[in-house]
Amino acid sequence: MPEVLISGPVGRIEARYHQSKTRNAPLAIVLHPHPEHGGTMNNKVTYALFRAFVDQGFSALRFNFRGVGRSEGKFDHGEGELSDAAACLDWLQVQNPEPRQCWVAGFSFGAWVCMQLLMRRPELDGFIAVAPPANMYDFTFLAPCPVSGMILQGGKDEIVPKDSVVKLSQRLSAQRGLHIDYRVIGEADHFFGNEIPEMVGHVHDYLAAALNPLPKVANG
Repeated sequence: MPEVLISGPVGRIEARYHQSKTRNAPLAIVLHPHPEHGGTMNNKVTYALFRAFVDQGFSALRFNFRGVGRSEGKFDHGEGELSDAAACLDWLQVQNPEPRQCWVAGFSFGAWVCMQLLMRRPELDGFIAVAPPANMYDFTFLAPCPVSGMILQGGKDEIVPKDSVVKLSQRLSAQRGLHIDYRVIGEADHFFGNEIPEMVGHVHDYLAAALNPLPKVANG
């Protein structure tokens, strides 16, 4: 899997990239958890999300936020990390100028940045947010949330209480024209431990349906 170095707002961004062989393949970027708590693009959940997109035919990119691994700069409490994500999306779109769709996914802190990117980039078609830290960060900027997507949560998450994510999902689902597919993996903790295969199964299921929607049947 090729390593790429992307020119970011404060220097190079270290990334891994998979180029689909399919013409006009959909695109995805995947955002890792909190840099100050050991989060990197090689985090197991982040990597699993990346592989799920690849397996669904996407050209996909995962990368280290500023100050992580070989990415230059230092942690910037979300604002700089959002700029890093935007720069990586720019790079991905230059490599793939006519994608079928464009998605963003993130885990924990990465899910918070992922949702912010939705507000900045109108070309995004969908999102997957895994364990969004609704108890730690303000998500009220999603007013309204611009696209439908999936939220995944561990039923035994000890860091992000399930009720905080339920409230976020319900608030977004109440918005007109928006569908939030909220799913709980009952035995999973915050890091999903042995439940990553089940998590990946949900991601595959959701992406397959989103990329190949069933045709609407006319009444009568």
